[in-house]
Amino acid sequence: MNTYELILILNPQLSDTEVGEFIEKAKKLVTDEKGEVISEDKLGRRKLSHDIKKRRDGFYVFLKMNLEATALKTIKHHLELQEAVLRSMFFKPGKVKVVALKK
Repeated sequence: MNTYELILILNPQLSDTEVGEFIEKAKKLVTDEKGEVISEDKLGRRKLSHDIKKRRDGFYVFLKMNLEATALKTIKHHLELQEAVLRSMFFKPGKVKVVALKK
């Protein structure tokens, strides 16, 4: 299994309970594909840098999970069909190399 990070931007018109319900559905998608959600973080409502689906702001959610690579396509497809999702993006976290700048 690989570790992936998922950023979701949800419709800002959803209530807090609807956002919570949607997150539970997303976590169920992962577990149905034999994955495991490591962490979840609700980042809250934020203004978007540009309009997405005629919306100026969105509710940001971050999920970190262990998942087989073959299950990504299925989860992406399910998320694309949800009206509540303005944008979704998967990342595979890599090692970040910090380099000091010379003065």
